[in-house]
Amino acid sequence: MSEVKRITLYSAIDSPFPHRVRLALEEAGARYDTIWIDLMNKEGWYEEKVNPAGGKVPLLVYGGRELRPDEAPSAEAVKIPESLVILEFLADLFPDANLLPTDPVLRARIRLWNTSVDAKLPKGLLGFLFLGEPLESILGLLEEFQAMLPPTGFVAGEWSIADAAFIPILARLRLMLETGLGNFTPEVAQAGVEALHSPRFARLQRYYEDIAARPSMSKTWNEVSNLHVYFQCHPAKQVAIAQEEMKVTTVRRMDRFRRTGIVTSDLRVSVPSPLAYKSQPLSR
Repeated sequence: MSEVKRITLYSAIDSPFPHRVRLALEEAGARYDTIWIDLMNKEGWYEEKVNPAGGKVPLLVYGGRELRPDEAPSAEAVKIPESLVILEFLADLFPDANLLPTDPVLRARIRLWNTSVDAKLPKGLLGFLFLGEPLESILGLLEEFQAMLPPTGFVAGEWSIADAAFIPILARLRLMLETGLGNFTPEVAQAGVEALHSPRFARLQRYYEDIAARPSMSKTWNEVSNLHVYFQCHPAKQVAIAQEEMKVTTVRRMDRFRRTGIVTSDLRVSVPSPLAYKSQPLSR
């Protein structure tokens, strides 16, 4: 196998789509640079110099030199947009990481799963969180995907890019329900939390716990950073963010204690604050 070239990921804390890519990079043990993009206050250089096709994230740059945030990738570098395309690229780039299984049937199952996730869940999540669609609309979608999970393990048995495609969306839904942040009443939020922890979603809850226990998730998912971004976008809900930080941490610790009987500190690898987006050097 030829030497892997420099990888630069343009990412955003509040979007599930670059989160997919970061999960796969961590699972592969890849070395990569991260340049953070503030989606709500996007500077012109990103769309002008890096991703003219709408300025979306993620964008992965393969090859070339180390980049400053406002610098265009070099001519020899390859720019790859779209999170699902990037996931497949990483599976090919790091075959020993088993991001995709070798079994063609399982590979087809993963691609069908990913296609279904992209067709249904982002729209369903936004509809519930911000457009006033009923709670059952998103719960019904989650039930569909839960029914496709095997009795144990991950989507294809072992961890794969199918899990990377799905879990960032589920994580954000859980966070918004647990903190009551969205275009819904506190009663709806409570009903959503209770539903996700009910026997109806027992398999999905176990699946989430298995994902959350992996180092790739703890390195790439930070509830507090996502709350900071949400409060920036919704000033009317800027109720003492320190209280929200404590609330999130307490919920996680209580849940861990209920499951394991062990009290531990909630240690995480920090995610950069959205208040100070800047280039992050090689993560490994």
